[in-house]
Amino acid sequence: MKEKIEELVKKYEPEIIAFAQDIVRTKSYSGEEGELVKLLEKKMKELGFDEVIIDETGNIIGRVGSGPIKLLYDAHIDTVWAEDKENWSVDPFGGIIKDGKLYGRGSSDEKVAIGCMIYGAKILKEVGIPENVSLYVMGSVQEEDCDGLSMYHTFTEVLKPDFVVLGEPTSLDVYRGHRGRVELEVIVKGKSSHAAHPDKGDNAIYKMAKTVLNIEELTKTFKEDPFLGKGTAVVSHIESKAPSINSVPYESRIFIDRRLTVGETKETALREIESALADPKNSEVRVLKYETKSWKGRLISQEKYFPTWVLEESHPLVQAGFETAKEVRPGEEVKISRWIFSTNGVASMGKLNIPTIGFGPGDEWLAHAVDEYVRLSDLPKATAFYALMPFKLKEKLG
Repeated sequence: MKEKIEELVKKYEPEIIAFAQDIVRTKSYSGEEGELVKLLEKKMKELGFDEVIIDETGNIIGRVGSGPIKLLYDAHIDTVWAEDKENWSVDPFGGIIKDGKLYGRGSSDEKVAIGCMIYGAKILKEVGIPENVSLYVMGSVQEEDCDGLSMYHTFTEVLKPDFVVLGEPTSLDVYRGHRGRVELEVIVKGKSSHAAHPDKGDNAIYKMAKTVLNIEELTKTFKEDPFLGKGTAVVSHIESKAPSINSVPYESRIFIDRRLTVGETKETALREIESALADPKNSEVRVLKYETKSWKGRLISQEKYFPTWVLEESHPLVQAGFETAKEVRPGEEVKISRWIFSTNGVASMGKLNIPTIGFGPGDEWLAHAVDEYVRLSDLPKATAFYALMPFKLKEKLG
């Protein structure tokens, strides 16, 4: 089976690369993915998918096979901003190939993965999909703005798979988890007065400054997990309010990016920050909320809490992924590891407890970077992985 898949990957490799270029050339910022969804829909239908739908949120889902075991590949198709073209050596939406690399925004994170998944599904159908498997390929939207939100809607309203493989960049290794995160806001109230009479006011900035220093000390006590690493907290923004620059500020606020390791949750993070407040009676800590419309016009929202998740290394999905990766990367060292950043896995595994792993072309460190690229040599290997994985999973499930 491996030989037949590799033969077909080689046959379609020029098409796979050309399609990847088209995907990169199609701008798809969060909330503006509609044009790319139409491109993917057209390709899935051309390549003979059994079913292609676009759900109410705007995710596109294609299916091959009709077995009871539902395996889903997910790649988010939105990207972060890239209008700073003067900082790039190439057009971020040019789909330029140079020195064996495809450059452009989303090349590594993670639009090229969806192209490999689509062709992997086509090849799987050509060689004969295992009769007990249905393979779904999903292009999810708005991940960059709010990890897992659109996936959660799909999995609770349209389709709940049994297993998920994420296409986030893993350098063609197999990943099985990452730290969670919660975005927090701290508001401190004071009292305004003229700067010439500071004793008549209550300086909110001074109280916030003490709170920030307390948070810095607090980070030294955070838990550390041998696999995921240590939790962190970064005060990422600070602001204040006053009638003028000659007044004592009556309010100050900060925003905190809190990364959560194993054993840390939204509730524990809130309690910790509350313990660091210099003036708890006049302070408030709250979780930020995300709310916006998708490209299809649906209003979607959730609080910005994204749970930590880890799938045990012995799980059949991890082992199937590991064996598949070794098959498509002969002679290379394949690692089982984890991401540093966050992914849609916060929904599939973190909230819904659906076994989830990651395997994708490209490198994590290139995500959001100027001159982002993916190695062309990753594409055929990734495509072969996505075609072979259902067979390995079937073996592991018995």
